[in-house]
Amino acid sequence: MNSQLATAYATCRAIARGSAKNFYYAFLVLPSDKRNAICAVYAFMRHADDISDQPSVPVAERKGKLADWLEAAHRVFEGQPNDDAVLFALADAKRRFKIPVELLDQLVAGTAMDLDVDSSAGGADAPAVLCQSFDDLYRYCYHVASVVGLVCIRIFGYRSPDAEPLAEKCGIAFQLTNIIRDVREDALMGRIYLPAEDLERFGQSAQALTAENLKNGFQPEGYRSLLEFEATRAREFYSAGAELMKLIDEESRPALWVLVEIYRRLLDKIAKQNYDVFSRRVELSRAEKISVLSRGLLRRLL
Repeated sequence: MNSQLATAYATCRAIARGSAKNFYYAFLVLPSDKRNAICAVYAFMRHADDISDQPSVPVAERKGKLADWLEAAHRVFEGQPNDDAVLFALADAKRRFKIPVELLDQLVAGTAMDLDVDSSAGGADAPAVLCQSFDDLYRYCYHVASVVGLVCIRIFGYRSPDAEPLAEKCGIAFQLTNIIRDVREDALMGRIYLPAEDLERFGQSAQALTAENLKNGFQPEGYRSLLEFEATRAREFYSAGAELMKLIDEESRPALWVLVEIYRRLLDKIAKQNYDVFSRRVELSRAEKISVLSRGLLRRLL
């Protein structure tokens, strides 16, 4: 690896280490070439996320910046020079692991899915309910999470096409876990991802999750049965992880195991706290993550 490429990958690793609070632990148990590639993909996606998550910038301007970012990536893929370290590393990872450009396009498209939501709805008014049905939520989760899984298995390595729908399901499980954990934070941003049909089934309403209520320590008890219902759904999708494990390259299995274990433990921790995701953000401690990482490293060595 030449020095310019090594420097570019080091930049991507630093971005992943600083931002990928759960994913980075899985990256650590990959062989170095795969770890570099995953970090390049993450850094590319992180930049797109950062562009999308700027509420002070007009939506049209953010969309323009995302289009510019994707266009710059395409130019680099075509061999045109660019001094951006992330794009330089990503182009190498794309070539080395045969990542379809369509998947990278979908990664950026996924980060833009929230841009049409009126962020001002996170004020005194009730947040917007973005999905009417679970089918709507599934489509959202596919674009923002399953596509990531489909990119990752290209880097992990697999032979059977059966790995692809399983990677899709793992992505759904991870994103459902994030949605359950982040109900309060998302509501404060004016967004509710829980489907309207589920809110109605459990007799709940987005009207309860106003910024005024949530900032005053409001505890919407009725949401707990709803969140438990969504957690049960997530666990059904987690079962795909065990099946996927058998289909990816053996050297990559510890990384997938670490990732699934961290997210599954997060969901279990939310359940143990009786689905109270409103008083504080539920997270695994650094010690808990290191414990999972240690077991993952042991799996790689054995």
